[in-house]
Amino acid sequence: MQPVEINAGTWYLRALRADERITDVPALSHLGVTDPAGYVSAAEAGWETETRFVWAICVPTTGELIALIGVTPAESTADARLWGRARDGYDEALEAAVGPVTRFAEGALGVVVGHPISPGFDEL
Repeated sequence: MQPVEINAGTWYLRALRADERITDVPALSHLGVTDPAGYVSAAEAGWETETRFVWAICVPTTGELIALIGVTPAESTADARLWGRARDGYDEALEAAVGPVTRFAEGALGVVVGHPISPGFDEL
């Protein structure tokens, strides 16, 4: 599957990028990702194999990554885990993305998404 862009109200969700036009590598470092370039490659592979779906939550006017959100489907059931992490001061962006990503996962992927209990829910 090709990555799907999502409008989450004030925020814009897109696939991770590390190319000559946009790079999320510095922002991923701020989120604590130890190998940001490798993380982008793994995220692309997850979309291709439909095993993990990762979005950059971005400021619409700049495209700057301020948080990540993702869905990881279970291997043998119709369940999926919703996860994410926000940069300091951007928990509201992560929370705003929960509904749209859940609706996409349930409608397009046919999975039942478990909801996180609080902002900053992990799984990078």
